[in-house]
Amino acid sequence: MANRAAVNLNWVEAEDIEKNGAADYLSQVDGILVPGGFGDRGIEGKIEAVRYARENNIPYFGICLGMHCATIEFARNVCGLSGANSAEFDKKSPHPVIDLLLTQKDVKNKGGSMRLGNYPCRLDKNSLAYRAYGEQSIGERHRHRYEFNNRYREEFAARGLKFSGLSPDGNLVELVEVEQHPWFVACQFHPEFKSNLRNPHPLFRDFIAASLRCGQGKQVKD
Repeated sequence: MANRAAVNLNWVEAEDIEKNGAADYLSQVDGILVPGGFGDRGIEGKIEAVRYARENNIPYFGICLGMHCATIEFARNVCGLSGANSAEFDKKSPHPVIDLLLTQKDVKNKGGSMRLGNYPCRLDKNSLAYRAYGEQSIGERHRHRYEFNNRYREEFAARGLKFSGLSPDGNLVELVEVEQHPWFVACQFHPEFKSNLRNPHPLFRDFIAASLRCGQGKQVKD
């Protein structure tokens, strides 16, 4: 509604991408979204979908697990970190670019111990996220145990990954963006918890707007 456009959803099974590659399913889309989730089923397909979006300049929006997949893909294919993964999927990975939060390391009784609820975030003013929100201090709702591994921040930044949203103390990465890409944003939080038809979340609104521009660009080329 915010963009005065209809959205045609094309649901893709990540396991199908693992079997047949991304192009068969994504070559005609104008935007790619990988949502939140748990477990390793279809993960390599999701990572390949991220790669397809990044390499073909298709707008990408990653939510929670979708941010983890974006981070893994960037580590492997841009930073050259062979075997990079999330500690959730491969505890023996030589490059656990996504790892358990420090506060979760010694938790044995999971229960309601995950990072849950509303947390503040500070945005980089030179970012797509700031352009979407129009303000530097925001609050978003979380539900997760794994987070970007700060050991890799410097290396990722040097290769063009922008850390566009951080916790106020700077310790937790909440948003990442790929520089030199039309619209590539991935967030650790869950914007869907704060979005509805009449008041859409700014990241969803701008993702759709970017997808519309991508579609229009394809029509011009055709």
